[in-house]
Amino acid sequence: METSFIDAVHTPEACSASVNAVKDALYVLNGKWKLPLIVSLSNGSKRFNEIQRTLDGITPKILSKELRELEMNEFVVRKVFPTTPVTVMYELTPYSRSLDNVVNELRNWGLQHRERIIKSMRNSPAD
Repeated sequence: METSFIDAVHTPEACSASVNAVKDALYVLNGKWKLPLIVSLSNGSKRFNEIQRTLDGITPKILSKELRELEMNEFVVRKVFPTTPVTVMYELTPYSRSLDNVVNELRNWGLQHRERIIKSMRNSPAD
């Protein structure tokens, strides 16, 4: 028999530990751009403008901030190459692979949720 999340968090201490763990994870991955940015880099290193094009709608200022924060938390590495002009590439670190299951589950859930919403819109009576 599979244990559900609710069953595993049955004591006040376990609940508190779970809440703190989720808060820690969200602190590092907060905002609407961090996980999409990680997904964007999952196919290999990219330059700043390539990332910005992939993440349609992100401003250069926000992208720069998000990249710095991901670098600080060891999910992204910034590599500077002495070309003319200087080439800067961003790539995921091996540590970022620790998010693979999280990203896959979010992707699957997102696809199911989108399907559900589209289906409910089709089944709702027209105004």
